[in-house]
Amino acid sequence: MNLEQNKKNAIAFYKTAYEGNPRLAVEQYVGNQYIQHNPDVADGTKGFIDYFERMQNEYPNKSIEFVRCIAEGDLVALHTHQTWPGNDEYITMDFFRFDVDGKIYEHWDSIQQIPKHSQNPNKIY
Repeated sequence: MNLEQNKKNAIAFYKTAYEGNPRLAVEQYVGNQYIQHNPDVADGTKGFIDYFERMQNEYPNKSIEFVRCIAEGDLVALHTHQTWPGNDEYITMDFFRFDVDGKIYEHWDSIQQIPKHSQNPNKIY
């Protein structure tokens, strides 16, 4: 496993899909299967493409910042800061599993809206 290449590929995959071209993201970075664990997205590459195409149509002015990327074994973890229309901000933690050919084949995520007020002064990103 090439951890640095997997990190670059995970970021490129997510950014390409998020910015409106999920078909290209799948063509370039996904292997023979795509197992989806997010309950709001259908399993497989079609579910992934449909979801991100819908998000691009409904929210074309969203933005993403990659805060950190960590790789270990066949997993890459991404921590992102996303801003959506209406200035709604979210933090995501995404995990991608890579196959032996360096292609993504499995995904988990957790999403948290950034609250307007916090009990501490620390950012969550």
